[in-house]
Amino acid sequence: MIVIYPGSFDPVTYGHLDIIDRCSKKFDKVIVSVLDNKSKRNMFTTEERVELLKKVLEGHDNVEVDTFSGLLVDYAEKKHCTTMIRGLRAVSDFEYEMQMALVNKKLVNDIETFFMVASGKYAYLSSSIVKEVAMFGGNVSCFVPEIVEKALKEKIKEGY
Repeated sequence: MIVIYPGSFDPVTYGHLDIIDRCSKKFDKVIVSVLDNKSKRNMFTTEERVELLKKVLEGHDNVEVDTFSGLLVDYAEKKHCTTMIRGLRAVSDFEYEMQMALVNKKLVNDIETFFMVASGKYAYLSSSIVKEVAMFGGNVSCFVPEIVEKALKEKIKEGY
């Protein structure tokens, strides 16, 4: 079975990587799809997010990193995939993710969304928190891989 794990991954965190790793053990192929949303101001460009993901996912032979814009269901149809993975950290995530899953199902009836509960050690973690800690000079090494930590520091130095 092929699954798509979509997200902004701005930046990728150990929480994201935990979901990807767990999916790679359960499914034949995982497509990690970086949302290219021009209306949102991300810290990292789409290309930078893709490159960071590719680097931290080396060795995951059944994981592909890709990008998409527009509707997820349109992208899924292009990839011939009908199964989405969404990570849940808290009840508040569930409300939003359930709404999105139902909209996607209404748009394309064959689409299914599987929810994966975040590992307890990452349930509090978000890309927004990582960026905020990094911008105030905090140590983010326990939240992101070293290559992502270096990229964060560089972005901040550049004046993000």
